[in-house]
Amino acid sequence: MFQLKPISKQGIPEALQKAERYRLLNEPRLAASICQDILDVEPDNHPALITMLLAITDQFADKTATINAARQLIPLLTDKYEHHYYSGIICERQGNAILGRRTAGDHFAAYEWLTEAMEHYEKAETVRPAGNDDALLRWNTCARQIMSHRLQPRQEQHVEPSLE
Repeated sequence: MFQLKPISKQGIPEALQKAERYRLLNEPRLAASICQDILDVEPDNHPALITMLLAITDQFADKTATINAARQLIPLLTDKYEHHYYSGIICERQGNAILGRRTAGDHFAAYEWLTEAMEHYEKAETVRPAGNDDALLRWNTCARQIMSHRLQPRQEQHVEPSLE
C-alpha cells in the first residue's frame, strides 16, 4: 500500500499543537492521525497519548472509533490517577454516545457506562493530586446525566427453567 512518512522529532511540538487544534475544530480523526505520527517517533509522548485517547473518544458518537481502541492506550499511562481518570472518561463518553442515539433500550446501557465511569472517578479521587478536582467534576456530570435522563439499571428478570 503506502509507506508512511515519519515526522521529525523537532516537529513534534508543532504537530501536537495541530492535533489539539483539530480536536477543538471537531476533527478527531485528523487529530488521532497526527498523534499516531507523533507516537510512531516518540512512543512515550504523554501529551500525544492523552490527545490520542481523547480524539478516539470524540468519535464514539458517530461510531467511527471503538472503545477498545481507547482502552488500549490506558496501560501506557503510568500515573495511577490518570489511569483511573481516563478510564472514567472512556466510559463516560461511551455512555453519552449511547444516550445520544436514542434507541430503545439504550438508556440501560448508558446507565451502566455512566456508573462505571463514576466508579473510575471515585478511584481517581483517592489518588488525585492536591487541588485537582477534575474527577469530582466528571463524577458530578455523570450523576447529573443519570438524574436528568432518569436513567436506571436494567432490572434482572428471573425466569424459572421449565422442567420437562
